[in-house]
Amino acid sequence: MSLFTAARAIKALLLLIACWLISTNAMAQTWNADQGGILKIEMALPASVSDIQVRALETNWPQRRTDHGLIAWIGVDLATKPGEHALLISGRSDSGDTWQRQDVILVHEVAFPKSYIDVEKKMAEFDAETLVRIRAEAGRLRAAYAERVKAAPDIVFVQQPTEGILSSPFGARRIVNGEPRSPHSGIDIAAAEGVPIHAPLAGRVLVSESMYLNGNAVAIGHGNGLVSVYTHMQSLEVEHGQWLDAGERIGAVGMSGRSTGPHLHWGVRFNNARIDPRNLLPADASLLQPNKDER
Repeated sequence: MSLFTAARAIKALLLLIACWLISTNAMAQTWNADQGGILKIEMALPASVSDIQVRALETNWPQRRTDHGLIAWIGVDLATKPGEHALLISGRSDSGDTWQRQDVILVHEVAFPKSYIDVEKKMAEFDAETLVRIRAEAGRLRAAYAERVKAAPDIVFVQQPTEGILSSPFGARRIVNGEPRSPHSGIDIAAAEGVPIHAPLAGRVLVSESMYLNGNAVAIGHGNGLVSVYTHMQSLEVEHGQWLDAGERIGAVGMSGRSTGPHLHWGVRFNNARIDPRNLLPADASLLQPNKDER
């Protein structure tokens, strides 16, 4: 082969690669999401593609095939850096070749409010023994977030766990006795003591114990990496390992642990991302009423 012929062949190959890249990029889409939100991806997908994987924010996310393509859910942690993040959908074609598509998730910054709390000194400053207990309890919750449970067909809650007033919003920058603390990883629902709390989705009890800060606490694994948490309850009415149906009672509103009044703290972890639970409620759910005195 002459140098001229070889050069023409290389040029033709580069042109084919450029055309392929152009066609691939033309498929790319930008998906918008907020910090602490759930991004639902729905897209067409070749029927010949199998072994699908959806990866974003350094995590693989649950997905399922539909008649028309793919549905996937991605959790955006409340501290995710605003800006563009890669979304990679990959699989394998009938011929055994790798198929992939790369989109972009544009994460928008949320102006989370501040939340001021005054508590007893023993609930804000801890001796060595209490710190050991607090850290051990936090470790058990972290282990629950990573525990795998048989997956439910969907990740949408069927109801709120209880009715009440939204007394502290998701993501609030907590100021406890004048000192900054970690952001609020759930929402607080103020209600009278004894108001029942129900599981918003079927799942298995991963944690049921009395904790120093969280009081009577329950964590439920719903599958697909989704775990919901309920704290400060009046009492523990479910046991570790117990299977719960959606709507089944798990306890009642109380003020155990570090609490300034009766309320339910409701948190959600989705593949360990801290998510606003309200983002998983159906569109027709009766939304919680905000507290007009909320600071």
